[in-house]
Amino acid sequence: MGEGSLINSLGVDMGIIVLLLVALIIILTMITVSMSIRLTRLTKKYYLFMKGKDGQSMEKAFVEKFQQLDKLTKITGDHAIELDILKKNHNRTLTRYGMVKYDAFDDVGGKMSFALAMLDSTNSGFILDAIHSRDNCFLYFKEIVKGESYIMLSDEEVEALKIAVNSESDELF
Repeated sequence: MGEGSLINSLGVDMGIIVLLLVALIIILTMITVSMSIRLTRLTKKYYLFMKGKDGQSMEKAFVEKFQQLDKLTKITGDHAIELDILKKNHNRTLTRYGMVKYDAFDDVGGKMSFALAMLDSTNSGFILDAIHSRDNCFLYFKEIVKGESYIMLSDEEVEALKIAVNSESDELF
C-alpha cells in the first residue's frame, strides 16, 4: 500500500491539506510582515533615542553623567567631613545663656548690675558679673565647667546659671 492510499484510507483529501498549508503560509507571512514593520519602527526609535540632543550620542551623555555623579560623590564625601567638623565646633559654641539684672547697692537703682551666664552644649563656659555703683563699674569673670563653678557664686549668678542650663539652644545637629 502506498502513501496516497494511506491518506485516502484516512479519509483526508489532498486538496484540503494543500489548502491548510497555503493558509498557514499566508498567516505566517502576515505575522512576519507585521514583525518586520514593528522592528523597523523600533529601530527608528532606537536611533532617534541614541542620537540625542544636537547630534550628541547617548554614550557621550552617559559618560558625562557618570563623571558628574563621581564629582557629586566626592563633594558629598567632602561635605560629610566638613559637617563633622561643624558638629564638633558647634558643641563648643556658647549657645545657652541666662541673664539676671539686679541692684547691687541700695543707693543705686535701675538694675544696672547684671550676671550673664554663657554656656556650650556641655554646660561649660563662663559667668560675667558686672556690678555697677555710683562711682565705678566692676567686672568679674568666673569659669563654669559642666554646670559647676570652682569659685563661690552670688545668688544672682546662680540664678543666671540655672537659666542658662535650662535654656533651649537651637540644636542644629
